[in-house]
Amino acid sequence: MQNLTARYNYIYNAKVLLINHQQEITETYVDNYDQILPVYLGPETDNNEVSTSLNLKPMDDIIKKAQTIILEKSYSNYIDDAYILLGKANFFNGNYFNATEYFDYTAKTYKGNVNSQLEALNWKARSLMQLKRISEANKVLDSLESILPDIKKKSNLAEPFATLAQMCIYLDNNAAAISYLKDAIKAGTGTDNRIRWTYILAQLYERQKNYPDALINYRKVVKSNAPFEMYFNANLNQIKLRTLQGGPQKANKQDQLLRLLKDDKNLDYNDQVYFQIAESHAADEEYTEALKYYQLSIQKSTTNQYQKGLSYLRIADLNFKVFKDYLKAKSYYDSTVNTLPKNYPGYELILKKNQNLQYLTNRYQIISVEDTLQSIAKLPEADRAAKIQQLATPVATTQQSANTNSASTAGYQPNYGRNNTAQLQSSFYFSNPAAVSIGFSDFKRKWGNRKLENNWRQSIRTSAQETSQEIANNINTSTEPDEAAPVVKDPQTLIKQYTDALPVTPELLAKSNQKIIDAYYEIASFYLQELNSPKEAAEVYQLLLSRFPANNHLAATYYSLFLINKGGDEAKSADFKSRVLKDFPSSMYAKIIIDPSFSLKQSELETATNKQYNDLFEQYLKKDFNTVINRVNEISKNNTSSFLAPQFAYLKAIAIGRTNNVDALLTAFSSITEQFPDDKLITPLVKENAAYINDHLSDFQKRDTALIDFDPNEPPFFGPAKSIPTVAKAPEPVASQKPEQTAKVQEPVKAASPLQAAPDVPKATEVKVDGPFSTATSTVYYYVIDVSDASLTLSSSRFGIGQFNRGNYAGSGLKHQLKEFDNDQLIYVGNFSNFDEAKTYASGITPQLKQIMKVPVNIYTSFIISKENFEKLTSKALLDKYIEFYKNNY
Repeated sequence: MQNLTARYNYIYNAKVLLINHQQEITETYVDNYDQILPVYLGPETDNNEVSTSLNLKPMDDIIKKAQTIILEKSYSNYIDDAYILLGKANFFNGNYFNATEYFDYTAKTYKGNVNSQLEALNWKARSLMQLKRISEANKVLDSLESILPDIKKKSNLAEPFATLAQMCIYLDNNAAAISYLKDAIKAGTGTDNRIRWTYILAQLYERQKNYPDALINYRKVVKSNAPFEMYFNANLNQIKLRTLQGGPQKANKQDQLLRLLKDDKNLDYNDQVYFQIAESHAADEEYTEALKYYQLSIQKSTTNQYQKGLSYLRIADLNFKVFKDYLKAKSYYDSTVNTLPKNYPGYELILKKNQNLQYLTNRYQIISVEDTLQSIAKLPEADRAAKIQQLATPVATTQQSANTNSASTAGYQPNYGRNNTAQLQSSFYFSNPAAVSIGFSDFKRKWGNRKLENNWRQSIRTSAQETSQEIANNINTSTEPDEAAPVVKDPQTLIKQYTDALPVTPELLAKSNQKIIDAYYEIASFYLQELNSPKEAAEVYQLLLSRFPANNHLAATYYSLFLINKGGDEAKSADFKSRVLKDFPSSMYAKIIIDPSFSLKQSELETATNKQYNDLFEQYLKKDFNTVINRVNEISKNNTSSFLAPQFAYLKAIAIGRTNNVDALLTAFSSITEQFPDDKLITPLVKENAAYINDHLSDFQKRDTALIDFDPNEPPFFGPAKSIPTVAKAPEPVASQKPEQTAKVQEPVKAASPLQAAPDVPKATEVKVDGPFSTATSTVYYYVIDVSDASLTLSSSRFGIGQFNRGNYAGSGLKHQLKEFDNDQLIYVGNFSNFDEAKTYASGITPQLKQIMKVPVNIYTSFIISKENFEKLTSKALLDKYIEFYKNNY
């Protein structure tokens, strides 16, 4: 009796409820045909809550029925079925943890019933996969596979094979997924899922570029009773694949697609048709036509936001890579990240590219500008003026044309009925306050508070973003890749700038080519290291090699291409590896190839060298000058190629100056300039000091020791009120004997310091605000080095900064000070009167930081900050927030 009532009163009715619920999910689930479809459907969850669009009461009824069997029908043979029903009900309620426990209990308790065990293991794996616990699910499927040979009923194998196929898709093992799906289709002849599985099989074949088999399976879907959307997409894919196969189909692909537009049933799918037409034009490099159809795809999009996001992405890529219209590209990338779902493959890369577009844009503009100037320089002299005039003249009209075409510039939505006066009736949308209020609320919820302006969709901007005038003409006069180009409104001034910049001599042409080479290399490195996009990096590296087979970045380029192709195109990888070893056998890259642990050993060696220097510097501070001299002599014998060798030599020289006369000091200085002529940190400082000593040689010759002792009452390294390196600072190599001479020490040797030579580059006037920080113009800026370790003593680091300042910015009055909080130490250098001065300083000191800081490179970072923002740095959280703000806006 319990068997009878359990089976027909509870099990049967529960299964009917379950089938109806699964059918409801199938009907309400929105498939994304631009990705591989899921093999089976589970409830969509948002923060672990199931969508409220589904009726979950049947699942509660199933749970009650199953519990009744367990509690009241304990003598029946359906207890295992009841636990499986409990698991499935929890699965479709989105309670995957509970479902996993029920299925796990069933699989372990009812091992004697191989069919129940198989079903329990199958659904346990699905529950774990819904929880993204892929490795655990994979182990469950290993157990499931081991019992498949024991299953007698063929139809029971269909769902397990489907689950195994889904796991292989997650693991990107398409070949295995195809094998399992074919088995699932063969076993599940009577299931409704066969059509879906056939479509997925076609998608997998297409991904493997096995177009004949993909076409066969798409054709099966078209001829079946598939839902209309699946039928339409299968038909659309057939047209696309026939084109890819070539032959007569290729010529009339667009005609076939255009015929689909005439069918009223396809009205909601016109955006996909236009997208495929655009893709066809793009494949044939007909980019203008492609752009037209991508925009039509956006305009015709009604419900498919995913498709609209893809069209935005394609237009963004076209504007960035083909048309070089970077402002449009920025707008469309911004719309892409606001339209595509966050689980879109490559979404993080698109977001990162959008945020860092300014970095890439500046370098592409350098390439464009230099190419343009070089092409003009190759013209006969008589033709150059006309060409420059032609380039400069449109500048005055660009803004006007941009304003008149603002609707088409963005290209987001069709401009329906703008001049239609018939709309100005009581039925007009804006005549209905309630509708306007609802629309405003919806807009604010999606986009937030947006300023009324052009390109309002841009949520992420940079302060150095060029104006549309500059981008439209693709010419600027900036020489630094990260500087904003000045806006030139006077055509005559622009003509003069173009003329002066023409590379008409071999020397100027070499400089122009070097700018292009550096820009290409920086773009490729950025794609590889920051955006983690090896494919795009490889394209730029190859372009650099094709244009400049001999350049100063060959070793790094070959090594990068060796790594990119490793594991993919082994022949290419081996070729670039041999180039590194043959052409650059002594380079760091060759050493890493020969010994993969070389980089680790080098890092350990640098750490040991830094410690050695810091220990020796402590001896100097203790005035143990003879020990310093002897230790440097020992170090020099053992390691002549150390990256700190110039600084060891300098420490020895000033120790000699503390214990010997001026002749010994000048000899030591002369040895440094001869040994390290290309050093940019110590050699300029030594030359500056030697020049000053020679100017006041008679005063120094009167001393027993060239450098007198420093004043212990004055804190070392803290910038004193006096503006020169006197003996009162520790440890200074040069000090005057008479106070009246102090002002002369700081006189710059060069005609003008780098600070004074900073270009007057106007910055964007728009002020960006994020929390307490803003890009508002200030009168005081600092260059800051953040060391994220409070336990380190930074005396030698600050001494190195002082060396750089005295060697390169003599007379500028720069000070470096220390600010500490939490676990960070901030060394800040100032004062700079504007952002560009600080930026010029940063471009000079940043490449030298490894030699200056003498701490691990991974624990410090540098940035520029205004005084107002600096005063708001009161915690680690605010510091991190500002660094992110700085990256996004500067």
